[in-house]
Amino acid sequence: MKTVTKLTRRQLLRASALAGTGALLAACAGGAAPAAPAANNAPAATAAPAASAATAAPQATEAPKATEAPATTEAAKPTEAPAAASGGKVQVLMRQQYFKELETEYQKQMQDYIKSTGAEGDVSTVNPEVFGDFMAKMQAAVSAGNPPDLAYHGNSVAQMFDLELTQDHSALVDELVKAYGEIVPASAVRNAKFDDKWWSAPHSSTTGAWYLRKDVADAAKVDPASLKLFQNRLDAAVKMSNPSKEMYGWGMTVNKSGDGHGLIQTAFQAFGGRAVDASGKKITFNSKETVDGVKWLAAIYSDKKYKDILPPGVESWTDPSNNEAYLAGKIAMTTNALSIYAKSRNDKNPVFDKTALIPFPLTNDGKFELNSGGNEWFSIFKGAKNTDAAKGIIKHFMDPKVFAPLSKLGGGLVMPAYKSGWTDDLLAYDANFPNLKTTIFNPSDFTGFAYPAQTNAAIDAWFATGFLSEMIGNVIQGKMTAEDAVADATKKGATIFAEKGFPQ
Repeated sequence: MKTVTKLTRRQLLRASALAGTGALLAACAGGAAPAAPAANNAPAATAAPAASAATAAPQATEAPKATEAPATTEAAKPTEAPAAASGGKVQVLMRQQYFKELETEYQKQMQDYIKSTGAEGDVSTVNPEVFGDFMAKMQAAVSAGNPPDLAYHGNSVAQMFDLELTQDHSALVDELVKAYGEIVPASAVRNAKFDDKWWSAPHSSTTGAWYLRKDVADAAKVDPASLKLFQNRLDAAVKMSNPSKEMYGWGMTVNKSGDGHGLIQTAFQAFGGRAVDASGKKITFNSKETVDGVKWLAAIYSDKKYKDILPPGVESWTDPSNNEAYLAGKIAMTTNALSIYAKSRNDKNPVFDKTALIPFPLTNDGKFELNSGGNEWFSIFKGAKNTDAAKGIIKHFMDPKVFAPLSKLGGGLVMPAYKSGWTDDLLAYDANFPNLKTTIFNPSDFTGFAYPAQTNAAIDAWFATGFLSEMIGNVIQGKMTAEDAVADATKKGATIFAEKGFPQ
């Protein structure tokens, strides 16, 4: 296993002074990008392996009729000893959810469990996005000796390790694996295990999907099974669009957002571009393949022939925007986490029965699907005053009796990170859950933005600057050619890599 290069305290102070680079911001999860950071033992070659039927993401299926989703889940009785001495306070940060019913239930159960142990719970939510200030705030809290006890989040564990923010979770993770089985997806170990130690505990497995309005596709004679490549999807978007009926085929933005950056990343990778080489220390972004991908995607938002496929205001969309547009029946295709699916199901929105979930596109050579799932995490911080309490909370929530009802309520947003949690009962709850299992159990080492490398703090910090949307925005607005924009983005990445100990 390769060891992630760590910064000296002097280097950390220099890195924190990089105004405007966002080098200390968190990286995204879920669904979104970097989808699954790279391997500790990075592949020797950058060529992507061929996808097989056994490891592919969900195939196009018409969404099932909804079974009644629980309005709330019944909290299981505490499975662990008291989280803290009676009268103590346990501070927990939880990621905000776009599906508020799940967020509310999580908060309620967290508070109820802590209260049942005789402690007082201080539970609040934090911005889960790569562009939030979670990482900087946690660095400040740990440095001041006043961190929260526990966080549930989807941010970069590689950066947290690099900044020395979390405790060694290895004994806890080993205990969870012994109780609940192997961790999934395969990329989890590469995302959070450095120097042969776990620096966060897997909380859940996640994956995104592409959403297709099956009824609109049928009317346009678009076969979901034919949408294997990006160009297939663009052609379908043209066929499915009808602005006079407020139906737009391409419901995706390249604005600064998790969804936007996920789309840009997938596009340049589909054309063969790679951010870094297999070592993770050398930037390879400035290539003909990356430029070709950027040109192709930018044309969708700048060429007049595609104006009818774009929803009004798409250039300024943020992460909730495509959720809202799809649930309102305005767009025929988008890509997102399972929040849309969960929300439409639980609200009995008519679009639910008209939704097909289709896999992420393949690379343009048809060999490799650009998705393999990812994780969200439980992190206990260095200097936490209630470490035992935090461990008790983690053990409680990872019990399948507690976690499965939350998975059902979440409609695919939070699936088990341990194999034995994928019970027959859970899989029978939703006809698409077995498809999610196929993706999550995929042994592929596709590692998102970092592919084909092991993730490290430099890779995640570069991604977190938001350079992808800035880059493509410069092309769309005519400020730069694609060649110049890619070169400019590479130069900015090189500054961060040099600060992290990887001079280019």
